[in-house]
Amino acid sequence: MTDAPHIPVLLTEVLDALAVAPGGTYVDGTFGAGGYTRAILEAAADTRVIAIDRDPDARPRAEALSALFPGRLFFLPGRFGDMQALIDAAGLGPVDGVTLDVGVSSMQIDTAARGFSFMKAGPLDMRMEQAGRSAADVVNETEESDLADIIYQYGEERLSRRIARAIAEDRRVNGPIETTSRLAEIVRRVVPKKSHDGIDPATRTFQGLRIFVNDEIGELQRGLTGAEALLRPGGRLAVVSFHSLEDREVKTFLADRTAEMKSRPLPGEKILPPATFRLVAKKAIRPGDEECRRNPRARSSRLRVAERTEAPARGTDSLIHAAAHAGHRRGEPS
Repeated sequence: MTDAPHIPVLLTEVLDALAVAPGGTYVDGTFGAGGYTRAILEAAADTRVIAIDRDPDARPRAEALSALFPGRLFFLPGRFGDMQALIDAAGLGPVDGVTLDVGVSSMQIDTAARGFSFMKAGPLDMRMEQAGRSAADVVNETEESDLADIIYQYGEERLSRRIARAIAEDRRVNGPIETTSRLAEIVRRVVPKKSHDGIDPATRTFQGLRIFVNDEIGELQRGLTGAEALLRPGGRLAVVSFHSLEDREVKTFLADRTAEMKSRPLPGEKILPPATFRLVAKKAIRPGDEECRRNPRARSSRLRVAERTEAPARGTDSLIHAAAHAGHRRGEPS
């Protein structure tokens, strides 16, 4: 049995969070190289994993892993935001645990042809599904003001207006921007290194475009409510994120879903529906020093864990997402 090519971050912590038990059914909503899936299948006898991934490159990896665990791995191509519909259609729910490793995988970053990284010259693509509008389409077709908003909102880039102005001018003078290296150079020309605390000035712009191209925040929102609907009482939700934008969504969702109803609400006070989750860990779980030394990508990771209660799922009725984005959109692009 060969090892998975990439070890996922916080692997031990995720397994502990899921409380993997013999005969349980678990969802790995971001299959990638299959690291979490393999670990769950090996953790206890007769466990089953429903693996989901939108990247076509994940299918052959899932098929190879499935051959090692006959009848225990079910791969569903698609978006984890659609997990409820995918799993219901396959007749595989409900489930005992759901784990998500949010964001782009290291394999996608390391493949220059996928266009995710400014560290590798390649086409300006960034599409996880390898279909639909690419980052080049967004960069070349979006109005300057809207492009600034994308970079600001999803990349948390204070200098978004300056960057969008430089992009608009460069594409006007030199034609369409089609490579990662050219976009990175445009950003670096107008953003001083000292303003980004040692990270490459292009980092936040690339992050913002990637999140927008793949609708990653909307995907996360739908995935969280899908997990709420699929989990049995006592089932666990374990979400690993790498950016404050993603972590904020998870934290706010869980704050909403774990809020307790008061036995005697004050007059005029909103009556909360019963909590659908309880927190297993009150704070985000962070990687240890040894893991960070072994895998620098783990440094920014954080894991949030919650357990499903018996209360009915709320679905998309909650106002949580509007509240979360209202807090994020304060201020204007620089």
